[in-house]
Amino acid sequence: MNIAADVGDTDLGSEESETALHPLFADVPRSVSFNKLRKRLLRQVRQAFDDFDMLKGQKRWLVGLSGGKDSYGLLAILLDLQWRGLLPVELVACNLDQGQPNFPKHILPEYLTKIGVKHRIEYRDTYSIVKEKVPEGATYCSLCSRLRRGNLYRIAREEGCDALVLGHHREDILETFFMNFFHGGRLASMPAKLLNDEGDLMLLRPLAYAAEDDLAKFAVAMQFPIIPCDLCGSQDGLQRNAMKDMLADIERRMPGRKDTMLRALAHVNPSHLLDPKLFDFSSLAVTDPS
Repeated sequence: MNIAADVGDTDLGSEESETALHPLFADVPRSVSFNKLRKRLLRQVRQAFDDFDMLKGQKRWLVGLSGGKDSYGLLAILLDLQWRGLLPVELVACNLDQGQPNFPKHILPEYLTKIGVKHRIEYRDTYSIVKEKVPEGATYCSLCSRLRRGNLYRIAREEGCDALVLGHHREDILETFFMNFFHGGRLASMPAKLLNDEGDLMLLRPLAYAAEDDLAKFAVAMQFPIIPCDLCGSQDGLQRNAMKDMLADIERRMPGRKDTMLRALAHVNPSHLLDPKLFDFSSLAVTDPS
């Protein structure tokens, strides 16, 4: 994994490619800083494509669009790569309206129609289910996410897609790792590429190498019509918030540690861990020097 790898001037840096931007970028800042940010995100997504062979056998993707900064950023980057001929995959954007109170139903269909993206808006009142099942005072996020994922898999099948593509980024992956590490007693995180339980769809996370802060800056510059994720009155659980704060503190004190930790997840040495199912410790034997 080399998340800083250069993709070459012929792909992203030439004068010709700079004048052939997707119409979505018509009103973006022409500053050097924004141009570097956009190129960095494009480069990181292409690196994820290569590292995890995300394009193998893929023809049509369902892109989950929540209305948050991450999924908007994902869609914009994929459209940019598709526009440049670097993503030979058909894209279908999909929002699952889960029935949260005061959800602004008009924003996403109007935005997607404006930018000319094929899309599907699906209504499923999972909010009522979550309200019924989750105890008073607990957060809704975990059950809400599972119900949303199941519906998105169904829609992907109905749309003839090969994969469900989601906007989880570097921080999501690291926070999940440490939640499992501290609270689950296991070494696991969000994989960038996953085959679903049924074996008929891939789940892809092309933003695996992208920093949340970069996506936030990108969203502001692109003027995405953000829909807040707290319409139901629930926030992420205290455990995830604690992991986010811990990682932010580490990064403040030791800049660059997040990327180092992300690289560590790609360089696992099973013989230096403690899992006998992962490494055959019983086969180790001392060699007779004679």
